[in-house]
Amino acid sequence: MARLHEFEGKRLLSGRGLEVPRGSIACSPDEAEAAAIALGGACVVKVQAWTTGRKALGGVALVETAREARHAAARMLGMQVGNFAVDRVLVEERVEIARELFVSMYIDDAARAPRILLSLSGGSGVEARGDAAMRLECDPLDGVNEAELAGVLRRSDLSEPEREAVAEAVRQVFAVARAHEARSVEINPLAILRDGRVVAADCRVTIDDYAVFRHPDLGIEIARELDHPPTVLERIAYRVEQADHRGTFYFAQLNTKPEIGSKGLVGFHGAGGGGSMMSMDAITNAGFTIANFCDTSGNPSAAKVYRAARIILSQPGLCGYFGSGSGVASQEQFWSAYGLAKAFWELNLDIPVVIRLGGNAEDRAVEILESVGATVPATIEGYRKDDPPRKIADRFAALVAGSVRGEWRSRRARVPAFVGSARSYAINGGTVWLDEASCDAEATAMVVRHGAGLFDSREGRPALAVGEDELRSKDSELIACEVECRRGGRPVVFVELEIEGLD
Repeated sequence: MARLHEFEGKRLLSGRGLEVPRGSIACSPDEAEAAAIALGGACVVKVQAWTTGRKALGGVALVETAREARHAAARMLGMQVGNFAVDRVLVEERVEIARELFVSMYIDDAARAPRILLSLSGGSGVEARGDAAMRLECDPLDGVNEAELAGVLRRSDLSEPEREAVAEAVRQVFAVARAHEARSVEINPLAILRDGRVVAADCRVTIDDYAVFRHPDLGIEIARELDHPPTVLERIAYRVEQADHRGTFYFAQLNTKPEIGSKGLVGFHGAGGGGSMMSMDAITNAGFTIANFCDTSGNPSAAKVYRAARIILSQPGLCGYFGSGSGVASQEQFWSAYGLAKAFWELNLDIPVVIRLGGNAEDRAVEILESVGATVPATIEGYRKDDPPRKIADRFAALVAGSVRGEWRSRRARVPAFVGSARSYAINGGTVWLDEASCDAEATAMVVRHGAGLFDSREGRPALAVGEDELRSKDSELIACEVECRRGGRPVVFVELEIEGLD
């Protein structure tokens, strides 16, 4: 689920008429000081991070002056919350709270319906008081059950004006959730102030990933559940996924440095969610720190797997590349092998690689993958579905221990000398280059044999056998042709694929 920062969530609530404290975002100490001056000096400074318990982490500060707000922001900006640094704070007016409540709209997956969770005691530690919260039924179109809500509030010790204000806040929480297709909208605390006003003092909003494209106004960069602002590589990977819907590509960065006592930082490439998680456990139990999570499954194209590998290998400091997924995939595994082989050759890989390509046509996939090891400095080993993740993780550990090349340094991909001058054809997301000058009868036969019917032989040279429009969508077949020609010792085809933001 895509999450909004507190300030963004409050903007939605305010747009529905629910009162929120005055405030603004600051990305520097200077901006924080200016925001505090506008509020009269005394204010609260809060880190904007997708986590609970910010106060316990030192991410909330009550200050009396603008100068103190500046110092608080200077301390918070750059502080680590999980694995990522805070890059913005909310500078907000201080409000005099008389009572704290809790209200949340959430989707009850078991009931397949929205629900309102209401507690007359909110604030810190509300999770431990969950049994006291009341669950109210909601109609997906009309909102909360008004009779049930009125009964709950009538039995409370709230005054009549307070009951009316709280009821209206509950209605607006549902309205915000429905208008923006949220999975949850939580206000904690919903504060009753000393002057009787009801204010959303803090909030958390998560939007359904599949609805994000309908709400560009929310400014959500990545429709994924992340516990941090998206990194550069995560943005690049998300663009790849959105541009190519053949299979799934999920990428998230986890660590930039190995943990203390770890054997090293590993680039992880999985295939299938459950199998990938099991394989991550295996490599972690073998003593390594995982740099990233990656999943390419659901019959991904060779081009998509290639781009995934390039993105994984854009992370410096890796001690090796470890791939393992479900092991029972029905998709033809050699397409993934072609994508990996191309990426490893282009980057002249020199760190150990262990890949488990379990599933349909796994023998062919392992053969393709291991053959690229003859063209790069790296040791590359392929495994099959009968090889358990623990076994290959132990083998990976042995290869890393025996490696003398050190940590991986990210680098620009290499291309053949004929790129830029040879015959070329446009394809989706790139260009295919054909070195006709080097195509004797043997090379031409190789291109035709591995070209999936895209080429034939004319006057002893390869020529297109299909229209250029049809060729545009054949990136995977062309990658296969490139890899097979290189395996045959006649590298006369090269597929140049764009990766926006990486190249």
